[in-house]
Amino acid sequence: MTAIRFYAAMAGGVAMLATGLTYWIRSRRKTPEQLERERRHRLSLRGRICTGTVFDVQEVQSNGTGAQLLMYTYEIGGVAYEASQDITHLRQLVDIHSCKLGLPTSIKYDPQNPGDSIVIAEEWTGLRS
Repeated sequence: MTAIRFYAAMAGGVAMLATGLTYWIRSRRKTPEQLERERRHRLSLRGRICTGTVFDVQEVQSNGTGAQLLMYTYEIGGVAYEASQDITHLRQLVDIHSCKLGLPTSIKYDPQNPGDSIVIAEEWTGLRS
């Protein structure tokens, strides 16, 4: 009888430990907004600058929330890229209604992955007045 109680207590302890560990790991998981903020920060610090063109600005409604998208093109090494950046969380830094379309702008991109780029971040902007 002692061995059965011992194994039952061990199983209960392991189950509690596994539950606690799972909760701890999930609570430390980064949200998509945090991941995007880190990506913008990394590109604003280490990205290379090239010239591109903002060709459209859109406000998209989805699930009752509005998203603001900045669409732009740029060329690196003879390859043309067309990208968009969600600037919803950067509304305080830029007014999309005053963006001048078709004018040159600065783009920061990752030299290891040129398709990864930004036009605006918290500490940097490529938009020209």
